[in-house]
Amino acid sequence: MLKNILHTRPSFVLLLLSVTAVICIILFMTLGVKGQWDFALPLRAGKIAALILVAFCIGISAVVFQTISHNRILTPGIMGFDALYILIETLALFVFGLNISGHIATSGMFVLEVAVMTGFACLLFYSLFSGGVRSLHLILLAGIVFGLMFRSLSAFMIRIIDPNEFVILQDRLFASFNQVNTSLLVISIVTVALTSMIGWRLRHQYDVLSLGRDIAVNLGVPYKRTLMLTLVLISVFVSVSTALVGPVLFLGLLVSNLAYTLTGSDKHRYTLPAAVLLGVVFLVGGQTLLERVFELTTPLSVAIEFIGGLLFIYLVTRKGRV
Repeated sequence: MLKNILHTRPSFVLLLLSVTAVICIILFMTLGVKGQWDFALPLRAGKIAALILVAFCIGISAVVFQTISHNRILTPGIMGFDALYILIETLALFVFGLNISGHIATSGMFVLEVAVMTGFACLLFYSLFSGGVRSLHLILLAGIVFGLMFRSLSAFMIRIIDPNEFVILQDRLFASFNQVNTSLLVISIVTVALTSMIGWRLRHQYDVLSLGRDIAVNLGVPYKRTLMLTLVLISVFVSVSTALVGPVLFLGLLVSNLAYTLTGSDKHRYTLPAAVLLGVVFLVGGQTLLERVFELTTPLSVAIEFIGGLLFIYLVTRKGRV
């Protein structure tokens, strides 16, 4: 009975996820606060805003990327964004050393990372789409190759840097939701809001794009322009999310596939908000459990990567549509 409701009433699923997300947010804001509410609430509100922003960026980018690639086991991480982020952080520490904060401000480093990752994606997309080549699979293959090259360069520099710098680098490369820099929230929210306004105008075309290139072209969708614009939007979302908390490989895979399963629909008016709400539940609910309930210092990204990795293995090995 419940299964039938979930598959025939995706709006009910969205309502259920919304209620769950609100409960998670309320628990995170209030659990364990003893006096000093005027100090605790603004501090936790900033972290909540960062977690919701990351959930929004990863959920939207994962679902839309799977729509244009027609594959539900792919996420934007295959384009090598995480490897490029690691290379930027490694290169900055390699050049400036332990006094990196004295040379580059935190906001400047954030803007640099977002600009470089978005610029790399735009250059890659433009170079491959401007000629006679029109294959999205070639872009994915190029992303994998560039990712390997970035990782190799990072590994080379990591081997020759000072051990103290290596310790700091390991801390910076690990996705952390405990120490989100809330001073970057304003510029992150503005960037994501402007990008979302552009993406909002394409929302009706994604259901058509999911039917395949030929059908989309026959139905009047400007395929090449829409694909290019969508890839740029995805690169901005992933760049902001990665620069804010670090690389999170499997969260997009987790929330997107759960969104398809729970809503029982491929329509983006259901799957996009469902993926975002699932991201909020995972990040805020998981952080509440770790910090407030179990009082653990284990990074939430470890649990997310473990569950996402198991889901990836299941999706790869199962028979049927992926």
